[in-house]
Parts: sequence; structure tokens; C-alpha cells
Amino acid sequence: MKEILNRRSIRKYTDEKIDTLVIGDLLKAAMAAPSAGNEQPWEFIVIKNKNTLKDLTKIHPYASMLKEADTAIIVCGNLNKQKFEGYWAQDVSAATENILIEAEHKNLGAVWLGVYPTEDRVKSIKAMFNLPNYIIPFSIISLGYKNEEKEPTNRYDKSKIHYERW
Repeated sequence: MKEILNRRSIRKYTDEKIDTLVIGDLLKAAMAAPSAGNEQPWEFIVIKNKNTLKDLTKIHPYASMLKEADTAIIVCGNLNKQKFEGYWAQDVSAATENILIEAEHKNLGAVWLGVYPTEDRVKSIKAMFNLPNYIIPFSIISLGYKNEEKEPTNRYDKSKIHYERW
């Protein structure tokens, strides 16, 4: 629960490199996410190349932190793995959140950058990475060791909870 409550969007990073084993743990966490019919429609593109990270900032308007990031993970949905049409987005959303929680556990800074359903972002990333038609980029996760601290916020709001009826 600690990682869930402490997780914040971190956009400033040190120069420290993230070990390949740590990236592997993030991806294991992602693939532990639930999915409709256990379809597991996720695919991941891990980016460490500084030029590629910089190029991503040109096609995503809120991705400037990628210039400082050590790594980015693009979480994609594989439409060919769908058992239940349309649920892939929920599945890869859960995978994205699992990466963020594991990043907090590893004391990494991370931020979720939305790609899908913004069509120009989807098209640009598909073109940049030569993705086949059935692969849809859903999110980009910027990763690095934290160079800023943010206090946890209490977002619990009892008024949002309804029992039995509205």
C-alpha cells in the first residue's frame, strides 16, 4: 500500500543509469497485471537511446522530461491477442500502473504519458517505431532516479463512495 500512496509523477531525474535487471523487474510487474480473459495483450518497447528519447519529445507535447530520463517504456496493446474486443485498453492500463508502482518500490521516478486515444500521438509513434497495424501504442512511461521529491497527497474522498445505489 505504501508504494501506491507515495507514488507521484516525477519529471526530474539524476544521471544515474537504471540497471537492466531493474527494468526487467518493472516489466515483470507489468505482465503480472490482470487482463480480460487472461489475454495479456501487452507489448513493450524499452528505449534507452538518448536520441530516440529526444525524438519522442518532438511528437508528444508533454514529454519534455524524456530529455533527462534514463529510460522510457512504451506500453502497447496487441489487437491480435484480444479475446474480448476493446478490453485491451483496460489491460494495458493496468500494466502501465503496475510499472509505476514497481518504479516507486525501486525508488525510481516515473511519469505516465498518455498516447492512446489521441490519434496524432498514436500515428506518430506507430510511424517512428514502425509498428504493425495491430499494435497500438497506449502510454509512454518516463523513468529515472529521482531528482525531485514530492510529498504524498491524500486523495481519499468519502463523497466518491456510493453503497448499493447512487
